[in-house]
Amino acid sequence: MDFSIENDNYAESMKNNVFAKKSQDGIKKTSTYLSLLYSFDVKSAKFRAFKYFWTISNHNEKAIIAFLFALNNDYLLRESISVISNYSIGEKVLIESLMHNIEKYHPLRFTEKTLRSVAGNIASSWKQAGFISGKVKNIRSIPTISYKVVSFAMLMSYLDGNRGDFIIQDNYIKALCTNENKIRDFAIEASKRDFLHYQFAGNVTSISFENIKNKILIDAI
Repeated sequence: MDFSIENDNYAESMKNNVFAKKSQDGIKKTSTYLSLLYSFDVKSAKFRAFKYFWTISNHNEKAIIAFLFALNNDYLLRESISVISNYSIGEKVLIESLMHNIEKYHPLRFTEKTLRSVAGNIASSWKQAGFISGKVKNIRSIPTISYKVVSFAMLMSYLDGNRGDFIIQDNYIKALCTNENKIRDFAIEASKRDFLHYQFAGNVTSISFENIKNKILIDAI
């Protein structure tokens, strides 16, 4: 994103090996995987939102919004939300729990070796986003969640067609592993900063994104 965002030449940057892979095969595989996860399609409303938030976010926020955007296309990662969110802070995250979860959704699809490898990759994604820490032990930790991260998560859900409390209950918000009261506090802060319009009264939630949609030229949805 940092190499390509100015000119939207994402495919060219990947071809030029900005991720420093050691072989042409590595470049090709990485480019393919990244394209599947992130699309890099400037006509896509979700990618335009991702691009906008990337430009205004700090390093830690970028790691989380990249993780959230990947949830859109990585169903195995999405299915692991309940596993990670059920671990207490400071508790060791067991690869076996992720393996069991994959097997629950996809019985007999993977060999034992592949199952462990996929589970390890899922844990690595959570680790890069800051929800797991430690080089050897996978310890459940707390990343720095901000109003921008919550705004992005809500916008992703909104662009999927969700509204009101359905946004609060969506996987993008659940993936932040943060209680609802804090999420609503972040939404209030985001509203004050014109990232979204948020109202909550009489157990009715209203969330909209007219300002952001105008900024990134997303037609009314």
